[in-house]
Amino acid sequence: MKMESGGDTLCISIAGNPNVGKSTLFNALLSGRARVSNYPGITAEALNGQGSWGEVKVEVTDLPGCYGLQLDLPESRLCNEHFAAQNKSHLIVSVIDAVGLRRNMNMLAECLQQDCSHIIVITRTDEARLRGIEIDFDRFREQVGVPVIELANKNSHRQEPIKDQFLEAAKNAPESIEVDDVAEWGDDLVAAVSRPVRPEEARKRKEKEDRLDGMLLHPIWGLASFLIVMGLLFGSVFWLAQFPMEWLDNFFASVSSWVGSAMPEGEIRDLVTEGIIGGVSGTLIFLPQVLLLFFLISLLEETGYLARAALVADRWLRPFGLPGHSFVPLLSSHACAIPGILCTRLIPDRRDRLAAILVAPFLSCAARLPVYQLLVGLLFPNNPFIAGLAFIGCYLLGALAAILTAFLVRQFLLPGRSPYLLLELPPFQRPAILDSLKTAGYRGWLFVKNAGTVILLMCIVLWWLGSYPKTDESAQVLDLRARAEATASAEESSLIEAEADALAAREGTSASYLGQIGRTVEPVFAPIGADWQLSISVMASFAAREVFVSATSVLLGTGEEDDPQTLMQKIKGSKRDDGSPLLTPSSAAGLLVFFVLAMQCLPTLAVTRKEAGGWKWALLQLVWMSLLAWSLAAAFRVFLLSLGVA
Repeated sequence: MKMESGGDTLCISIAGNPNVGKSTLFNALLSGRARVSNYPGITAEALNGQGSWGEVKVEVTDLPGCYGLQLDLPESRLCNEHFAAQNKSHLIVSVIDAVGLRRNMNMLAECLQQDCSHIIVITRTDEARLRGIEIDFDRFREQVGVPVIELANKNSHRQEPIKDQFLEAAKNAPESIEVDDVAEWGDDLVAAVSRPVRPEEARKRKEKEDRLDGMLLHPIWGLASFLIVMGLLFGSVFWLAQFPMEWLDNFFASVSSWVGSAMPEGEIRDLVTEGIIGGVSGTLIFLPQVLLLFFLISLLEETGYLARAALVADRWLRPFGLPGHSFVPLLSSHACAIPGILCTRLIPDRRDRLAAILVAPFLSCAARLPVYQLLVGLLFPNNPFIAGLAFIGCYLLGALAAILTAFLVRQFLLPGRSPYLLLELPPFQRPAILDSLKTAGYRGWLFVKNAGTVILLMCIVLWWLGSYPKTDESAQVLDLRARAEATASAEESSLIEAEADALAAREGTSASYLGQIGRTVEPVFAPIGADWQLSISVMASFAAREVFVSATSVLLGTGEEDDPQTLMQKIKGSKRDDGSPLLTPSSAAGLLVFFVLAMQCLPTLAVTRKEAGGWKWALLQLVWMSLLAWSLAAAFRVFLLSLGVA
C-alpha cells in the first residue's frame, strides 16, 4: 500500500460484531460523531467520513455490526457488497472486544480471508482485566501475522496516537490469510492469547453484576425499574430545561425589540421581526430540551442498561405483535422517527418490520417537544410537578397508541408469530460524559439544521400570506386610536394604543390570504379546540410538527418595540374573534392529544414508503394516525367541557 505522496488515499473499512467499539474508533480517526450504543442494531447503514492525516488522505467507512458475513441478514449483505466493491489496496480494520474474545472470532476469520490488507484493533482491554482476562498482544501478532493495536477504553484515543499507529501498521500490513476451520482456529487462538488474572476479583465483580441483572431482568421489578428510569428521564427533560428555555425566550424577545427599533418602519422590518426572528425563535427556545433528551439517552446507552430494557420490553411487547427486536427502532424514534424506521431493516421478520415501521411515528420525537412544552406550559403554568407528569403522560399516550396499533396490524393485516429475541448483554460500565455531551451537541445541531431550513421557509411564506392583501383599518380600530390621542394619561394612552394595534393585526390577518385559508379549514379543527388562527398553525405543522409553534408566533406577531414579549406572554394575551382566550384549557388539552398522535411529518411518510415498499403503507399510516388523533382529541375535549373545564 503506497502512501508516500500527498495524492495517495488510504481507504479504511471498520468491521466487527455489534458493540465492540467501531463507532468510537470512527470518531477517533475522523473526529466524527457516530452514535455509540450498547445494543445491536443502532447503526442500520454504513457511516462514511473523509479527512487527511498529514499528507495522506483517508476515507473511513464504519460498517454495521454483524456476527458473520455469510448470514442471511441485511447487515451481512451490506458488508459483503461493500467489500466486493473495494479494490485490493483498501484496509480492513477488524475491531474485536477483549471481554467477549471468542464471540468475535467468526467475524474476524471471515474478514481476514478478504483479499486485501488487515489490521486488528482490540478494545476494552481494561474492562477485560477487571474481569480476570489478560490479552498477550505479542502472541496475538505471532498467531495471526497481522498488526494488532490496543484501544484500552472509550477514552483511550485521547492518550494514544492512533493515527500514527494506523499509518505505520498499514505500510506493512499483509494480504489475506487462509483459515480452514473457523471454529477450531478461533478456539486455538483464544486459548493461545488469553490468560486468567486476579480470579477472585473477577468472581466478585461477576456476582455483583449477576445480582443487578437479576433485578433489572425480573418480570415485575424489571418493568418497575424501566418505568422509573423512563419517568425520571422524560420528567427531567421538562424540569431541568425550563430555566435555559426562559432565558432564550427572553433573549429572542429582546433581540426582536432591538432589531425593530434599529430598522426603519416598513415591510422589511416586519418580515425580519415577525416572520424570521419571531418564527424561528419559537422553535429554537426548545433546543435545551432536545439537547437534554439526547444527553440522558446517551448516558443510559453507555451504562449498558438499555440492552436489559430490550429484554424487559420483549416480554411485555411480544403479546401485542412487537418483539424485542423492535425495541431499538422504537427507542430511536423518541429522537426522530426517520432513523427509527431505518433501524427496522435489522428486524429479521418482514411482518415485524412493517408493524414497527407503521407505529414508529407514534413515539414522541424531538420535533414534538416544542409543542408539548408550549401546551403543557399553558395548562400548568405554576405547577412544574404536575406539568412534568403531563409531559410524561404524552410519551405514555404515544407508546400506548403504538402498542394497540401494532396489535391491530398483526391481528388483521400481518398475522403470524414473531421470532424470539436473542440479545447479548453488554457489561455495566461508567458512561463517558464527554462523549455523551458530544452526541447531544451533534444531534442538537442536526435538529437545528434540518428543522431550521423548513421552519425559516414556512415562516416567510406564512408571514407573506398573513400580510397580504393589505386592508384599511376598521372603524373600531380608528375609534381606539382616537381615544388614545384624546387621553391625557400617557400610560392609559399607551394601553389603548396597544389594544388598537392588536385588534388591527388580528383583523389584518383575518382578511389576508392566510385568514381565508384558516376560515375554510376551521370547521375541521374546531372540535379539537382550534379557531381559524390555530387551524392555520395545525395545517402548517403537517410539513413538520415543530412548525406549529413558529407558525403561531408568526400569526400573533411580536410585542411592542418598547415592551418585548415572550412567546408565552403573546399566546396568553391573544384572543379569538369572540373575545375569548385563544387557548383555553380545554382547547390546549385537545390540541395536545392531537399532536401526540397525529402523523405530521412529510419526510417520515417518504421514508415509510421507501422502507415498507409502497405508498399504500404510507397512506395507511397517515390516514390512521390522523383519524385516531382527531377522534381522541375531540372526545377528550368534549369530556373536559362536560366537567366544566372551559
